[in-house]
Amino acid sequence: MLDVETYLDRIGYQASTAPSLDTLRAIHCAHLLTVPFENLDIARGRKIVLDEEALIRKIVEQRRGGFCYELNGAFAALLRSLGFRVRLLSARVARDAGGEGPEFDHLCLRVDLDEPWLADVGFGDSFLKPLRLQTDVEQADPAGMFRIVERGDRLQFEKMEPDKSWKRQYSFTQQPRRLDEFSHMCHHHQTSPESPFTLKSICTRATNEGRITLAEMKLIVTNSGGRTETLLASEQDRNDALKHHFGIIDI
Repeated sequence: MLDVETYLDRIGYQASTAPSLDTLRAIHCAHLLTVPFENLDIARGRKIVLDEEALIRKIVEQRRGGFCYELNGAFAALLRSLGFRVRLLSARVARDAGGEGPEFDHLCLRVDLDEPWLADVGFGDSFLKPLRLQTDVEQADPAGMFRIVERGDRLQFEKMEPDKSWKRQYSFTQQPRRLDEFSHMCHHHQTSPESPFTLKSICTRATNEGRITLAEMKLIVTNSGGRTETLLASEQDRNDALKHHFGIIDI
């Protein structure tokens, strides 16, 4: 059984746990500010299995992060334990070269309160607070402007670019899914040379000012003052950065 108090301590959350919109927003943001999006296990050849207890143990007890299946899988378990109604959704991520990935390429969440909300703590640089699952409405967030639009029988999640154009992020349907349905694509993303997660290691999390990212040996910090990049000189420097910025000590 999930230890709610320990999980909330992991994300530094001490406020109300009533299954309300205020709680959802606060916990969603707290998760993104503390639990990194990272693929460090993939780079080390450690198999990731979509078992809910294993995901929670990694994130809570080992104080690690993970990629979408791990982060949103564990977050869904936390929300359910707090009394929220949650369903897992399958998404197809937009490709820079055009088109999008296959079904189960990404896992995101629908949370039902008085109205449905899109929650996602596993997509890297994205919204900090849940979005209304409502189409053709521009939604402001600390991380930018977002919207959801209808595209045939799918919904498309988009982010506004600096030039005010809209960039698609992923498309999804609202069909409820089980965690084990994502296992095939989870394996693909760990092993395929075509997967972005096998090409390079990354560890990134949101901050109150922007974002901090460790991509291979490069430390990238973005905030209102701009962007700085630091090339780390050694593996020890990289391990120190993981510890200092992400709380990751033993990988």
